Amino acid sequence: MENEVEKLALDFQRMQSQYQMLLVQKNQLQLQAEEIKLALEELKSTKGKVYRNVGTIMFEADRESLSKDLAERQENIDVRLKSVAQQEARLKPQLDDMKKRLESLIGSG
Repeated sequence: MENEVEKLALDFQRMQSQYQMLLVQKNQLQLQAEEIKLALEELKSTKGKVYRNVGTIMFEADRESLSKDLAERQENIDVRLKSVAQQEARLKPQLDDMKKRLESLIGSG
C-alpha cells in the first residue's frame, strides 16, 4: 500500500510538472501570437519603408514579403497552440483523477 502511494505520488509530480511546462509553453505561444498580430496591424496601418531585424542588424524589407512571413509564422503558432490545447485537455482530467486517487489512498491509509 505504501509503495503504491509513493509510486502514485511520484507519477502525480511528474505529470504535474509536465502540465506546468505545457502551460508555460502555451503562454509563450500566446505572447508570440499577440506580438505578430500587432506587427501585422502596424504593417497594414503605416506607410513608408519597413525593416526586418536579423540578429542585431536591421535591414530594409519588402512590405509584402514581410507580411507574408509574419502570416506564416502566425499560422505555425496557431497550429502549435491547438496542439498544446489538445495536450492540456487530455492531461488535465488525468491529473485531476490521479489527485483524487492519491487523496483517497492517503485518506484511507
